[in-house]
Amino acid sequence: MRTAQAEAVILRPSVVFGPDDHFFNRFATMAAMLPIVPIVGGKTKFQPVYVGDVADAVMQAPPGTWELGGPDVRTLGELVRWTLSLIGRCRLVWDIPMDIAMLQAAVLEHLPGKLLTRDQVLMLRRDNVADPLRAGWVCPTPMDMVVPGYLARFRRGGMRKVPIRTRFSV
Repeated sequence: MRTAQAEAVILRPSVVFGPDDHFFNRFATMAAMLPIVPIVGGKTKFQPVYVGDVADAVMQAPPGTWELGGPDVRTLGELVRWTLSLIGRCRLVWDIPMDIAMLQAAVLEHLPGKLLTRDQVLMLRRDNVADPLRAGWVCPTPMDMVVPGYLARFRRGGMRKVPIRTRFSV
């Protein structure tokens, strides 16, 4: 790609979060409906990046390959537990072994909604963090400045109830 288009801009974001994301919202939805929150790759590291920061990078990035990540690097398990604390839900987080997840994905990827695919399981075997040498900008938006506001609707009492703790802590 780079040799064919020397002026190309390639952006590689970690997990993108924002009000309508399919990351924090998915886990909050699961926690609101289920007694157990199943995850795959609980020890896999992520560096969630705010959608507004990705949009800024799209508008401003010079030619090159840029990896986009937020200021926090956390494991998937930590991120799910943080989500649970934000919405005030006490749930068991079950980290499904990779081999079992791959078997599940072989079936689930053929159903509507594609809850889990084999490609996702393969991706969850590797950390998803930005290389500091390819970082896209200097001052990304922290998760705890954005996520608590849009997950408030998942708390008991919804938007009326103030969360006990909003700062990220493990």
